[in-house]
Amino acid sequence: MSSDNVKGLVLALSSSFFIGASFIVKKKGLKRAGSSGVRAGVGGYSYLYEPLWWVGMIAMIVGEIANFAAYAFAPAILVTPLGALSIIISAALAHIILRERLHIFGMLGCVLCVVGSTTIVLHAPQERVIESVAEVWDLATEPAFLLYAALVLVAVFVLVVQFVPEYGQTHVMVYIGVCSLVGSLSVMSVKALGIALKLTFEGMNQLIYPQTWIFTMIVLVCVITQMNYLNKKKINSTFSDVYYHWFLFDTGLG
Repeated sequence: MSSDNVKGLVLALSSSFFIGASFIVKKKGLKRAGSSGVRAGVGGYSYLYEPLWWVGMIAMIVGEIANFAAYAFAPAILVTPLGALSIIISAALAHIILRERLHIFGMLGCVLCVVGSTTIVLHAPQERVIESVAEVWDLATEPAFLLYAALVLVAVFVLVVQFVPEYGQTHVMVYIGVCSLVGSLSVMSVKALGIALKLTFEGMNQLIYPQTWIFTMIVLVCVITQMNYLNKKKINSTFSDVYYHWFLFDTGLG
């Protein structure tokens, strides 16, 4: 592995620890907020007044920053699979703190996550050298990707308008579908923004390119959308596990 891949690996592992723990802390905050106000699942935002939820949110932000930095150094096919570690942490903490029983199939799933992710990481290819964020923009504006992006946006719109109001609270795949589809679009933007900042710190200013700010806006919209729908479902180890595998499928890694 190259030195950049090693840096990305360390950052991705750190990210998984923070994100894995944040799921549990945020759920504790959601449960507390739901007991004294309108639950997030039915459209309430009382969790915004719950300190414990903010502790979890800060942990998630730290994890996402580390994950964001990892994309700047290593290819997505190396960084993304390491999210499996956050599942292990979430499952263990859910079992200990939330008293959510982790049965034999859950344990088997954790083992398979580790085995699969390790296999992908060990065979991760070297990343192509990119000298400008404009190169990423050229890739993002190819007809095939634009067609994919259009189909994803249509699918998200249909889910939000047609299925979320009726099935959101009874079918976990509705919220997972929204978050994962949006996440599949954010991967390239996160990668582009990470590369832009890395090149800027190395002396090649990428902030002068309008593409950098377009990618930044896309990342912000995607993150806000994902966080909104993640909070509408009380997150447990099962939810994060399914979400992780669905995300791998969307990004072509699963």
